[in-house]
Amino acid sequence: MAAFRRGVYSVGLFRYTAGMLSSSSNSMRQRLLRLPTLIEKNWISLCTGGGLCAVPFAQKQGEGLSHEALIRRASSLVTDSANTFLSQTTLAFVEALTQYVKAVHMLVALQKRYVASVTKLNPMEEEAVWQVIIRQRAEVSDRRNECKHFESNWMNAINLSEIAAEAAYNAGADQASITARTNLQVAQAHVEEVRQLSLEADRMLVETKAEEIERTKQLASMATEEEDIPEAYLRED
Repeated sequence: MAAFRRGVYSVGLFRYTAGMLSSSSNSMRQRLLRLPTLIEKNWISLCTGGGLCAVPFAQKQGEGLSHEALIRRASSLVTDSANTFLSQTTLAFVEALTQYVKAVHMLVALQKRYVASVTKLNPMEEEAVWQVIIRQRAEVSDRRNECKHFESNWMNAINLSEIAAEAAYNAGADQASITARTNLQVAQAHVEEVRQLSLEADRMLVETKAEEIERTKQLASMATEEEDIPEAYLRED
């Protein structure tokens, strides 16, 4: 039987705690910019060395390891691969969520700026601002679709890791099973932290849209009143 080599894995704990979005946009922007770097620094990808070895079907226990031992080692290799898959998909999903949050914050800032200055813009300036907002909305949509894509990969990795952990436990590879379940908890914690930022960004976007609609109604009402004033004067004459 070919020599069996198993790699060494290590997990770095993710220490960045993403709090709820504060009223300071500068503070939030700095946190978002630092997030990918902190993830890269604190999450050490799992790795394995060597590969699967060919095991003959008719092997006598006296000639080497027992079938039970070989199954335990094989299940450990499966958990190693599942851990690596989970690590990479988690990094990709967290990065996609981070970029989505940045895009949403940019859109919120643009819409707030537009609402605040709409009465001061001439038609050409207003059109230019709207073009920027439209492009940013497209960016947000693209980032949202990217999040959905990587979330699908991440969920597959979660399911695979759960199956691998269960298989390792049933095979008697307790340490491999414990490691896989620990990695699952770490990955889910990472994603949940950034998801909270994403949910808060979505809430801000909805509120800003509501403010924009209300402001548009007010402007329309003011324009109607201005048009009605000359007619009133004419009726009095």
